[in-house]
Amino acid sequence: MGFENKAHVKRIIRVQAFQDIATLVLVASMILLLLTPSQALLSTNPSRLSIRVNHISRSCKARKPNYLSRSSFDCSARGYTNVVPRQLKDKWVNNPSKVTALLSTIAGENELEEEGSDDTFIPLKEDEDFKAAVEEVKGAAKNVTLSTVNLTSTIVTNGPSILGRLIGCIATKGLRDDIQRRRKCYTSDWTDAFNNKRQCIPAILFLYFACLAPVVSFGTIASQITEGSIGVVEFLIASGGAGMVYSILSGQPMAFVAPTGLTLAFMSGLYRYCTLQGLAFLPIYTWVGLWTSGFMMMLGFRGASKYIRFCTRFTDEVFNGLLSLNFLYEASASLRRNFMLADPMNLSMPFVSLSMALGTFWSTTQVIALEKSMYFTAKIRKSFKDFGPVAIIIIFSALNQMRSVKKFGVPTLSVPNTFELAGGRDFLIPFKTVPVNLRILCALPAILLTSLFFMDQNISARVVNREENKLEKGAAYNLDMVALGMITGVLSIFGLPWMCGATVQSMNHVRAMTSRKFDEKTGEMEIDHVTETRATGFAIHAMLAATIGLLPLLTHLPIPVVSGVFLFLSRKLMTGNTFLKRMLESVAEAKRLPSEHPVNILGRKKMNIFTVVQILCLTGLWTFKQNSATAIFFPGVIGLLMGIRAWILPRYFTEEEFCALGDPTPL
Repeated sequence: MGFENKAHVKRIIRVQAFQDIATLVLVASMILLLLTPSQALLSTNPSRLSIRVNHISRSCKARKPNYLSRSSFDCSARGYTNVVPRQLKDKWVNNPSKVTALLSTIAGENELEEEGSDDTFIPLKEDEDFKAAVEEVKGAAKNVTLSTVNLTSTIVTNGPSILGRLIGCIATKGLRDDIQRRRKCYTSDWTDAFNNKRQCIPAILFLYFACLAPVVSFGTIASQITEGSIGVVEFLIASGGAGMVYSILSGQPMAFVAPTGLTLAFMSGLYRYCTLQGLAFLPIYTWVGLWTSGFMMMLGFRGASKYIRFCTRFTDEVFNGLLSLNFLYEASASLRRNFMLADPMNLSMPFVSLSMALGTFWSTTQVIALEKSMYFTAKIRKSFKDFGPVAIIIIFSALNQMRSVKKFGVPTLSVPNTFELAGGRDFLIPFKTVPVNLRILCALPAILLTSLFFMDQNISARVVNREENKLEKGAAYNLDMVALGMITGVLSIFGLPWMCGATVQSMNHVRAMTSRKFDEKTGEMEIDHVTETRATGFAIHAMLAATIGLLPLLTHLPIPVVSGVFLFLSRKLMTGNTFLKRMLESVAEAKRLPSEHPVNILGRKKMNIFTVVQILCLTGLWTFKQNSATAIFFPGVIGLLMGIRAWILPRYFTEEEFCALGDPTPL
């Protein structure tokens, strides 16, 4: 029975491969049909023969009857191209005089040069074969013209339906199911926000600043590592535009796309490579993005997101640990820079900045935690949780404008005062200047970038779609991939920074739209309802795009406040990560841990081995990311996490032990 199942699976794989090949051939044929001009169709018709005069006879002369006039027609000087039926080819090509007469008649020649010659003439007007040939050529040309017109009309009229059927042929059942599942609730995705405005408005305000902080920070860093090729303005445009489009087209609108440190690391490696090879960065950047866009869309159409199920909790937690570590590193590096640039004899500014960052972090954490406290009423606690983080950012920014604090010179955001792309460049990248061979070679780094986007996007979506979040409208991983692929292609053409799944912003979006209630039985706050809407994501990113008009105001936002927001986001991402919890509990007393804890089930040694493997994986990822020479290969290393969990760890851990560690093997 097992052999028959394997044979059946192989047949299915062969059939699917044949369908993929047939689809590609169909697409190529349609493209060639649309791009082929009517003259090319005419010249390649097997029932006709196209002859140029200068290929028939270099100096042929046609003689008319004496009763007309003796004239000659220089065939080589005219350069006419006419169509002669194949069945008359032998008869006419071997007789230059008849061919010349045929061509001159079609061309409408009425006057021929006189030439004194007494050679035998051909009575053209009495030649029935000649008349038949002329009529047949005219009829053939008319038929071809009508055929071309009809073909164009058919394409214009039936183009949308043909394209729809073509997409239906390319798309697998996974993508079609995603579309059907999300189409049913697409209207409610927008209207639910208006039914719960009290929760949506504060969520939009807080998440605006939570999304603005990494955009400005990464934009500043990108401007440095690319030497001004991509800056803050490009990041604002890309983040706002991509976020709005993603909220409209995506399958899971609760997930966000944004610039990430991982994408920035790849961009840094690509720029370094272009610099060493003496290549223009932005055109190469565009072609890498276009290849990535094509790969992403093909993965989405073919339902490749189903393979993300092999990405277990082992990989999720290491990847989220990397994101959390990256936010922590960026905040710490910013604060450390203040100490390095300050006067050693006067460290007032660095310590004031440090106090402001820690104050932002602590205050934000406390107002969020107030929701779970026993103080005040539930309505007041919820108001503190919703509006508190925004109020704290405004308060610390206003505090920095006071004369007593402003004298310390706390650094603020550095953004352009006017709308202008980096270096004053044009909006459209001249990517056609790249040689064809380099265009093809750009597919190699695009494969690495695709693997990064595939992992980042699907892991972010998995975190959002977890059962404990209690979302009701369902996931649509393949549709998300197609939407991100389309966005990547457009951003690449205009030289804007790439966006991908942002786990931190996505989880904060879910938590901001979550209503909780107190469970008297367990004594804990539990999820009551999650408002799943596209309106909040669209509004947040529309505000990001509109920030371009408020660039002068951003110069009043202190960088330490942004660092404090980064610290909060890093700490928030650590919540629920059992990998990080096991690191602390590895030295805890076993009696004080729950009976179902891995220490009490597997023993401390076995649990610590699993944890150490995750630490080594996190260290390896961080090392590859930080090293500029290996940053471009960093995405490929992420894929190794799945290989380690699938093939190496099962040699040392049983399935029961994996379940005890909270990391069961997918079926």
